Amino acid sequence: MNQLLALVILALLQFGAAVRIPSATEVVVGRQLLSEKDHKYKVDDPVPLWASKVGPFTNPSETYEYYSLPYCQPREGVKHKLLGMGEVVDANRMASTPYQLQFRKNRQRELVCESLLDAEHLAKFRKAVKEDWYFQMYYDDLPVWGFIGRMEKLFKPGGVTEYKYFLFTHIDFDIKYHDDRVIEISVSTDPQEAVNISENVSGTVKARFTYSVKWTPTATKFEQRLQRYERFPLNPVHLEIHWFSIINSCVTVLLLTGFLATILMRVLKADFIKYNKDDPALDEEESGWKYIHGDVFRFPPQKNLFCAFVGTGTQLFYLALFIFVLALVGVFYPYNRGALYTALIVLYALTACIAGFIASSYYKQMEGELWVRNILLTCFVFCGPFLIMFAFLNTVAIFYRSTAALPFGTIVIMCLIWSLVTIPLTVFGGIAGKNNRAEFFAPCRTNKYPREIPQLPWYRTTVPQMIMAGFLPFSAIYVELYYIFASVWGHKVYIIWSILAIVYVILIIVTAFITIALTYFQLAVEDHQWWWRSFLCGGSTGIFVYCYCFYYYYARSDMSGFMQTSFFFGYMLMVCYGFFLMLGTVGWRASLMFIRHIYRAIKCE
Repeated sequence: MNQLLALVILALLQFGAAVRIPSATEVVVGRQLLSEKDHKYKVDDPVPLWASKVGPFTNPSETYEYYSLPYCQPREGVKHKLLGMGEVVDANRMASTPYQLQFRKNRQRELVCESLLDAEHLAKFRKAVKEDWYFQMYYDDLPVWGFIGRMEKLFKPGGVTEYKYFLFTHIDFDIKYHDDRVIEISVSTDPQEAVNISENVSGTVKARFTYSVKWTPTATKFEQRLQRYERFPLNPVHLEIHWFSIINSCVTVLLLTGFLATILMRVLKADFIKYNKDDPALDEEESGWKYIHGDVFRFPPQKNLFCAFVGTGTQLFYLALFIFVLALVGVFYPYNRGALYTALIVLYALTACIAGFIASSYYKQMEGELWVRNILLTCFVFCGPFLIMFAFLNTVAIFYRSTAALPFGTIVIMCLIWSLVTIPLTVFGGIAGKNNRAEFFAPCRTNKYPREIPQLPWYRTTVPQMIMAGFLPFSAIYVELYYIFASVWGHKVYIIWSILAIVYVILIIVTAFITIALTYFQLAVEDHQWWWRSFLCGGSTGIFVYCYCFYYYYARSDMSGFMQTSFFFGYMLMVCYGFFLMLGTVGWRASLMFIRHIYRAIKCE
């Protein structure tokens, strides 16, 4: 069975590595693809320049195919490159271009084509210039960007404002090489060679598209060529700011957690001394966390859903851990197209057994009987909402004809991975968890009837406790959130994975500690319903992150439009939901360990 599963996974990955873009009529094979893989060329060797996408610079999710604009096409027809699954998910669509960029061959004012732009073409280009569209291309796996045109704002007498739109028709390619390898490429446009496509232009406009190529030797070696993108002008990385924010967060968190730990340990020490005394007068008082020992290990309501949450949260915790391991060993280098998405899809599928095992094991320990329903719930507790959100957002992208809409073939592959790998592994893990002989460890026996919970003030209810629990972990990561958002929802590149790993560790530690502290305060007032409370308090940081999304969208970004807005808030809702499950599991597991420890340390009759 394991060999069969491994063969299925291998076949799916190989199939996913050859995702065919729909509407492509030709497959690029032969010398071009081979030379692109080898990255070694001879003089005059053809090196293909692939056009990836175009779109508004301020809306990173709203991207379109390059030839959605009426640009010059190759004489032999547009060819499309085979892409991996992660590249397609990253909204890349590689199409051939008419630019001839042979290795170390300079060109000067080379004509691409002469085009007559009619009213429809002018409207498309005008819209692109007005919305500040950019294009993205790849040359020898190196990304390059440029803008479609420029807009001028003119003030006329009488307070009248007039806008003029100019289309760039000339591109300068500046390429650097070292021996037989391409090291760097940059693009610039000539403002002097721009065609006026303003609204007052009538009739057809003749546009003459040209390009120049300049090759320059450099001492930079091939292994160092990606270091440029770590300092790219569009992607500044301020290492000092990152470390300063980390140190500041560490100091703040250490002071706050140290303060709480000191108080908590002193109170616990006094409680241990008090509760371990054989004093009949203390027994008559019956107050404090000791006297709910008969109810504190009473299993929570909706334990089926609770165990599914814990199992999925554990899976997401290990998924994040594995991603950090891959990042720290250098798998995700700058502009490694789609590698992160591929890793997320594959690792999520392979770690499904963890969710099934943990959920089913705890469900059995909590004396659950509907274990089949528990396994099915574990399969859909995260994937279900995500699939619904994906279906809606993909429909929006299809309506906009954006490259963010996944092709049908890619959707089929992902569904096959989910149905043939994720669900079977979840079921196998669930069966293993059901057959696990481990029993729930409780230092105290549970009473037959639950103890009545006293009336508590408003600030000890669930919502205020969640706000208190989520604020401290969020304060430790909010500075780094800006850089992550600017990378995911912008054009910056996040490469300092070591700092992000440190932030992740801080987040886990602080979440665990603050949840333990709030759980103790809850038990101290004889409220024994801590199971769901600890999970909600631990996961409340995800709610804070989603609230930060509104601040980032309206105050720190220039995103606009229905598609970009729906993509941003839709996918961030799913990310924050995953955060909620993962950190909620961390909070509950930490509280369980803490409660077992304190009740094991006292005498319970």
